[in-house]
Amino acid sequence: MKFSAFIIAAAAGSASAFAPAPIKARTVLSAATLEAPPAEVKEPVEEPADASMEVEQDFPVAENFVKDSERILPGRYNDKENSIAIPFLPRPTALDGSHAGDYGFDPLGLSEKLDFYAMQESEVRHARLAMLAAVGWPMSELLAPSWMLQHGCAPSVLNGANPLAALSIIGFLGAAGFFELKTSLRQSSSTPMGKIHSKDMGAVWKYGVPGDYNWDPLNLYSSCGDDFKGRKGLRDVELSHGRVAMLGITYFAFWEALTGHPIVENNMLFHPNALFPLLALGYTAWGQIYEVGPLNEYPIEIKYANEGEMKLKRVQNGIKDTVGQISESAAESKKSLDELDSKFGIYEAPKKAIEAVRSTYKYW
Repeated sequence: MKFSAFIIAAAAGSASAFAPAPIKARTVLSAATLEAPPAEVKEPVEEPADASMEVEQDFPVAENFVKDSERILPGRYNDKENSIAIPFLPRPTALDGSHAGDYGFDPLGLSEKLDFYAMQESEVRHARLAMLAAVGWPMSELLAPSWMLQHGCAPSVLNGANPLAALSIIGFLGAAGFFELKTSLRQSSSTPMGKIHSKDMGAVWKYGVPGDYNWDPLNLYSSCGDDFKGRKGLRDVELSHGRVAMLGITYFAFWEALTGHPIVENNMLFHPNALFPLLALGYTAWGQIYEVGPLNEYPIEIKYANEGEMKLKRVQNGIKDTVGQISESAAESKKSLDELDSKFGIYEAPKKAIEAVRSTYKYW
């Protein structure tokens, strides 16, 4: 019995020798593990998301906020030291290109001494009156009856006026003065057009646009573009025409005062003649060949336009070829006439005919 128990114990020990050994985790040794125990790795804990990030929020915007891309920004000419109109004079500080009609022309420095808005308002009013006068002055001399004129000239301070014309002028000036008084301190920012101007000029100043009477019955103000650029461009055109008109009526007044003749007398603009078309044709041809250099560069140069030199040479060659052809044709005609004269004496024929007629009457 003891012997059989021993045999069973020996068999169990030999079987356990063939059983696989349990796998132990291998430890990788490194310099870091030799110096310090491995750090514990903590799993990231998800933080609760902010509720405000999940919902799109509307940030408050000012009521009259206007983006810079939708309004006039000051300092257009800040990089220019000299005036554009007069390149050899420094640019006035107030004339930075923010306003319509600004070309830096202020040789007396009035924009830095007087109220800038008041001067712009005054210029716009004079420009509009001058444009009306530039049309009315010659039309009155062409269409008005003689008893309303002063020796054929329009009534004026320098030409004089008859009593009826004087009363008309005084009445008009009184109405204009009353209008000036009522509108000199007007507030235009509350009108529809004034609100648009306040947005356009908000970055420049708070006064809007000079000459704004909220009057545009034909809706022409947006004809150049319904944005701040188009509106400023149209104001620029108005001022340019008004300045030319102011110079024009000044010329009318002085010309008639010096000569005593109406401005429409012997004038190529009011009487058909070939001079005006020739001048227009010459100006067009000149513009095809030459152009004026930039006005902001000194000195102002007149140079060839695009392909201007080539066009000029083409014209010169054309004239030269035409003159050469005419000369050759004239030489050939002269040669033919000489040959006929040598045969028939055609050069002497007129002289012989005159002598024959005279010989028929003894008193000749």
